[in-house]
Formats: sequence, C-alpha cells, structure tokens
Amino acid sequence: MFWLILFAVLLIIAVSGTVYLFTRFHRFSFIEKLGEKHKLLSWLVCLLPFAGLSCFLLINSYTMIVVIIHLIIFWLIADIIAAIVRKAAKKQRRRNIEGVAVILFTAVYLSIGWYNAHNVVRTEYTVHTDKTIGAEHLKVAAIADSHLGITLDGEAFAAEMERIKKESPDIFIIAGDFVDDDSCRADMVRACEAIGSIAPKYGTYFTFGNHDRGYFEGYRDFTADDLRSELKKNGVTVLEDKAVQITDELCIIGRHDKSSKERLSMSILAKRAAKDSYTIVIDHQPNDYKNEADAGADLVFSGHTHGGHLWPSGYVGLLIGANDKVYGFEKRGNSDFIVTSGISGWAIPFKTGTVSEYVIINITE
Repeated sequence: MFWLILFAVLLIIAVSGTVYLFTRFHRFSFIEKLGEKHKLLSWLVCLLPFAGLSCFLLINSYTMIVVIIHLIIFWLIADIIAAIVRKAAKKQRRRNIEGVAVILFTAVYLSIGWYNAHNVVRTEYTVHTDKTIGAEHLKVAAIADSHLGITLDGEAFAAEMERIKKESPDIFIIAGDFVDDDSCRADMVRACEAIGSIAPKYGTYFTFGNHDRGYFEGYRDFTADDLRSELKKNGVTVLEDKAVQITDELCIIGRHDKSSKERLSMSILAKRAAKDSYTIVIDHQPNDYKNEADAGADLVFSGHTHGGHLWPSGYVGLLIGANDKVYGFEKRGNSDFIVTSGISGWAIPFKTGTVSEYVIINITE
C-alpha cells in the first residue's frame, strides 16, 4: 500500500509539474500574441520545447527527467521572486524576463554539472597512525562508483587508470559499483585489463557494491561471476567479507555490501586481522561507522553516495539515516573515514553537488 501511495503522489507531482512548465512556455510574448488569433496553435507551439527536451532520451530517460525537474524548480523560484518584485514596484508583467533567465540559468547550471561529472579530478588526503605500517609512508589509490557506461566507457576508464598508474600507489582499492545494469561486457573487460596494468606493490583489492551483481537478471551481457573472473584474471583480489594480511603490520578487509544477506558484522571481521596491524576496511556504503570504529578499524573507505550527485539530494540520505556521511573525511575515535564522490555516477550524467574524482590517501606513521 505504501509504494502504491508513493507512486500515486509522484505521478500527481510529475503531471502537475509538466502542466505548470507547459503554461510557463505559453507566457512568452510571441506565443501570447499568436494565441490572440490562433489559441489552439499557440498551445501546440508550447509542445516544441518538450520535443527539444526529448533529445535527452538519447542518453536515457533519467537525464530528461532531471532536466525537466530543474526547469520546474528554477521556474517556480523565479516566478515567486518576480511576483514579489512586481508587487513591490506596483508593475504588471509585460515580458517573460524570468522565463528567459530560467532557461539560460538551467542551461549553464547543468552544463557545469555535465563538466563535473565527466571531468575526473584528483583528491588527496593524509592520515596519521601511531601503529607501525612497515614504512614511513604508504600511498593508497582508491576509487568507487565507475558505473561503467554513463560517463566512462572502457577506453575512458582506461585513460583514468593511466593517471593512477603514474601515481605509483602501494595499494589500489575499489569500493564497489564498478559496473551497472546497463554496462556492457566489452567495457567491463577493457576496464579490468586497465586495472590490471597498474600492478601496485601490495596489490589491488575490490569489494562489490549494490549494483555490481545486477538488479535485473539477464539484463546485461555478463554476470557477477563473469565480473569476478575478469577481475581475478587481471590480478585483482576480490574481497567478500574477507581479510587479507598483506604484511605483519598491514591488513585489508573487504566487506559484503549492506544489501547482501550474507554480510558479517564488523566485529567478526576485525578478529581476522592480526593483532595491532593497521586495518584498511573497504565498505561500499558509508553507514556502519559506529560498529567499524568500535571494532578498531584504522581507515574505512566508501563510495555509494556519489557525493550527493544532484544537490541537495545528499542531505536527504543523512536525514533519513541511510548514510553516516555523504562526502569527505571524518574521524571517529581512532578511526579515519573517507567517502569518495566516485569516479563517475549512476545513470545521470550531471553532478551538481560534487565532482568526479579518484582519491590518493597518504598513510604516515
């Protein structure tokens, strides 16, 4: 019943918003003048902007919906501001200035979002530990959420791996959602090969995210087992609630995604690390901070949130308790937590609240 009510509410909002946008297009002076002679034709002309917006369907339906939602929200805000200004100035509307402003603002705003999603930046953190890590400095390269196919195909992903290779990391970790339901096998294979070319001193480690296994059976042309096989073929250690003791001083734990029914508690996994070793935990979703800190994890790396992806959606996840953090660094007790905005993102080729990135973590004694 809940989902039926939610669907009905969303449908009403979608229809109301579309009608509202339709009437806003009709307020342009040349359309209003046309309506004085040909009323029906003037309303038919208002369909042309929607026809133009339909070109975003060439990417996917989500993209078109996102563009329309931003137009509706920005237009509503502009209408409220314009109404207040006109009332204060005691003037009537003569031209649809706010309409022009909204269209231009939306175009610029989402163009910046497009650039943020497609341009991968380098983000660096330095964390300190009192534990012995076997070296004065340990360099970790880390990514999450490539969702192959939306902003990065196999070749584009390989180009980003070349950048990481030049960093000469000691360890490379991948915190899930490497692929998506729409990813194709060719891109997956090429991306796995690119990961294999990095060959860090202490290896590359991968954990599954909520999208890697696929939500729709048979929808894509490879399975989770195929992905696991390609990763292993290219020297990647796949960690599914497993701990790997790299050296006497260093352990990496990769967790099952929160969505997995097989997921073990952090307290159980922590016991698999050698006593007093520096423990790096790879956990796709950043929502088990208390247990990970209580278990003595030294560094926890996560993705999943995409840094909020579309502002202000990231704050919704915090308000409903879905995530402990949306983006960046946080320290709880002796545990360091880092959430990346992802090297790409799911389905929507815009990032208006964040950027695409790969992460370099310097661990120092």
